[in-house]
Amino acid sequence: MSHAESEIASQPECWRRAVDHVSGNAAALPRPGERVAVAGCGTSWFMAQSYAALRESAGHGETDSFAASEFPIDRRYDRVLVITRSGTTTEVLDLLRRLSPEIPTVAITGTPDSPVTSLAGETVLLEWADEKSVVQTRFATTTLSLLRAHLGQDLTTAIADAERALTDPLPIDPASLDQITFLGRGWTYGLANEAALKLREAATFWTEAYPGMDYRHGPISIAQPGRAVWCFGPPPNGLADEVTRTGATFIADSLDPLADLIRAQRLALALATQRGLDIDQPRHLTRSVVLESS
Repeated sequence: MSHAESEIASQPECWRRAVDHVSGNAAALPRPGERVAVAGCGTSWFMAQSYAALRESAGHGETDSFAASEFPIDRRYDRVLVITRSGTTTEVLDLLRRLSPEIPTVAITGTPDSPVTSLAGETVLLEWADEKSVVQTRFATTTLSLLRAHLGQDLTTAIADAERALTDPLPIDPASLDQITFLGRGWTYGLANEAALKLREAATFWTEAYPGMDYRHGPISIAQPGRAVWCFGPPPNGLADEVTRTGATFIADSLDPLADLIRAQRLALALATQRGLDIDQPRHLTRSVVLESS
C-alpha cells in the first residue's frame, strides 16, 4: 500500500480528531467580526478558498483568500491565517516576514519546530495529520474540517459520508476516462480546484476546474463522449442535462462535498496506478517548495 493510499483511508479519523482539536485552539483562530485573510500555496491555497467562502457566507466577517505569493501586502486585515503542511514553503515564510508586526498571524501546519512556527504569532499544530506522501490529501481536508468545526458546523454527517466515500465504487471507470472537469459553487469551488490538482499531480491527467455557473461560458465546448464533468455539491439548474446531451458523463450526488473530494482522491490514485506512476513521488514535485534566495 502506498503512503497516499493509507493517508486517504485515515481521513475520517483525522476529521474526528480535528473536531476535538478545536477547543484547544479556538483562541488562535479567526474571531467573529474580524476582517481576515487566508493564504497558502497549491493545495493549501485551495483550502483557503473554501474556508474564506464558508466563513464569509456564515456571517463571521469579510474573508479573502490568496496564493501567498500574490498577497496584497498593503491591505489591512485584523488577522492573517496561513496554511502550510511542511512549515517551510518559501512564499508563506516570506509573507509572514513582510507583514506588519501589528497584524496578528496564525499558522496551521503539520510539522512541529518548522520555520513557520517561529514566524507566526500563533500556531495550530496538526502533526497527526501530516503525511509521508508528496501528494497532499489528509492534511488539507483535516485543516478544512478543523476550520469548519470552528465555524460551528456539525461534521457528523460529513464524517459518515467520508467513511462511505472510501468504500463506494468510483462514479466512473478510470480506464474509460479521457478528460475530466471539476465544478463547484461557493465554498466548493476550492474543492473543485483541489480535485483537479490531485489528478494532475498524481497521474499527470488532463483536468480543469471552474465555478459551476461559469462552466457554460466556454468550457462546456470540450465536453464529449469519454469525458466527464464532476460537480461538488448541488449542480446549477439544467446543467446535468446540458452536459449529458454532449455525450459526456455528469457526476453529482448528495455526499458532503468534502467527503466527495475523497472519491476524487481515490480516482487520482486509480489513474496513477493505471498509468504505472508512483503517487507518493509525483513527477517534478517535492514535499515542499523551498526556493533559493535571490
